[in-house]
Amino acid sequence: MGFISTILPADENAREAAELRWNCIAKPLGSLGALEDAITAIAALTGNAKIDIKRRAVLVMCADNGVVEEGVTQTGQEITALVAGNLLRGDTSVCKMAAVAGADVIPVDMGMITRVDGLVDCHVADGTQNFTRGPAMTREQAEQAVNAGIRLVKECKEKGYTLIATGEMGIGNTTTSSAIAAVLLSMPVRDVTGRGAGLSDEGLVRKISAIERGIALNEPDKNDPFDVLSKLGGFDIAGMTGVFLGGAIYRVPVIIDGFISAVSALVAARMAPLSKCAMLASHISAEPAAIAILKELGVKPLICAGMRLGEGTGAVCAMPLLDLALSVYEGMSTFDDIEMEAYTPLGGESK
Repeated sequence: MGFISTILPADENAREAAELRWNCIAKPLGSLGALEDAITAIAALTGNAKIDIKRRAVLVMCADNGVVEEGVTQTGQEITALVAGNLLRGDTSVCKMAAVAGADVIPVDMGMITRVDGLVDCHVADGTQNFTRGPAMTREQAEQAVNAGIRLVKECKEKGYTLIATGEMGIGNTTTSSAIAAVLLSMPVRDVTGRGAGLSDEGLVRKISAIERGIALNEPDKNDPFDVLSKLGGFDIAGMTGVFLGGAIYRVPVIIDGFISAVSALVAARMAPLSKCAMLASHISAEPAAIAILKELGVKPLICAGMRLGEGTGAVCAMPLLDLALSVYEGMSTFDDIEMEAYTPLGGESK
């Protein structure tokens, strides 16, 4: 994928300018912690210490997963289409939360079995294949989905969006995410696999077994993230991978939601390490591998609330926190303004 060579590193001059602004504000140095880091990271990505995140979009990638045939979910695939329709009507959790956060929810059909009129059409196929019987998708399908995500970011930027949140809807996608995480993190399947939307003990056993069988059958190459994605992933994960890559290409910050979104970010980072400059972490998912993935990405979550809803809800929750940080960054008096001697860094402080 030639686009990888177009991704530029973070702008260190803009980063330093943002850090200088934070250090001039009349408050203890670094006292807003990860909020300061997030604003500084946006400056470094965009190349401008003046931050604009007023226009927001939540890209909700909707897709179905063939591995559902293995009894790894509590509900059937018909729920994917049901929730996708509700996304269009503004009647889901993320829609209600996004309205408060000032974000537009944009549902995308990446590969649903049941088509829903009105979704952005990036449909690759009618769901992926069951990865316990062979690859979830072809490499060509995976590339199509990734490119669709990149294109969506380009279109969002052209429409004036300056902040993007990732979301997803697809029954079975904690199974696909856990499979990818197990391979890319070189961790045992049972250590990265949770109950998703609420599996019973028996369901969890089936889920772990399906992932182990899928990995054994497909033999994904952990050194080739695209191979792992195509053999074990879903069209929603591939699409979000493209969104993270697109954020880096087009210099638009992208907020990681929960576990599934974080797995997509991990795939993007393994494909193009410089893409990490576009990633902001919203929260620590309740799924077992969430902390390990965020640590691998080197991003600091803003929220620890035990959330596991998906749809982009955690990412949307981070938006008001960024607004609060900006209220200080942009509007607070400096040490010079109040004629106070500035704080100086103590030993061990980074700022």
